[in-house]
Amino acid sequence: MESLEDAIDYHFRTPELLLEALTHPSYSSDSKEKPRDNQRLEYLGDAVIQLIFTEKLFSQFSDEDEGSLTKRRSQLVSRDALSRFAMKIRLGDFLLLSKSEKMNQGSTRPSTLSDAFEALVGAIYLDRGLESAGRFVFHNFSDEINSILSQNRKVNPKGELQECVQAINPLSPTYHIVHHDGPDHQKSFVAEVRWNGQILGIGSGPSKQAAEVEAAQNALSEQRWLSSKTHAKNSVKNS
Repeated sequence: MESLEDAIDYHFRTPELLLEALTHPSYSSDSKEKPRDNQRLEYLGDAVIQLIFTEKLFSQFSDEDEGSLTKRRSQLVSRDALSRFAMKIRLGDFLLLSKSEKMNQGSTRPSTLSDAFEALVGAIYLDRGLESAGRFVFHNFSDEINSILSQNRKVNPKGELQECVQAINPLSPTYHIVHHDGPDHQKSFVAEVRWNGQILGIGSGPSKQAAEVEAAQNALSEQRWLSSKTHAKNSVKNS
């Protein structure tokens, strides 16, 4: 643990918090002591990371609206981004895993790494507060954060929608053609995009793909998925 603390330039007042953050749920199956795993800290860290990046984006991009800021944040808090942060500090090398999880390369799995990173941020928050958690994030990952924010985002409504909703819940949106008519040379299609038990958007177009793209664009514009953020997040944590 001291090696990790040196690597991230942060030393815990309460080392037990770091130990908990590094303990994967599988570890208890090999341990007689049944230590507390990192799932509760992961839950807390997720909320802390959301707030840290929300404050940064709110301050840095003062001319952007809620929708644009939400898209930027979804990139920063995505599983891909968080696992990249974890890999930079070699977090997987320090995780306590069961023997079977180690054999299955659990320490390199993006989902395991992103969860552990959230737990680590949650542990720092409990140890010294929000300011220290933010300092840890921006001190260690400023280059990666700036790289993500500077990327030229292509006009890809389906991709953007997937990024946004998967920042809340790993379920992918699905597209369904609910109606079509017209002669072969002048077809018209209507598509719905559904996610987490709700219809996010409806679109129409001369092809299935065009209808799906418009449905995704309408979902991004209306942002119905934002209103169910808490429900969606909790449904994953409880599953």
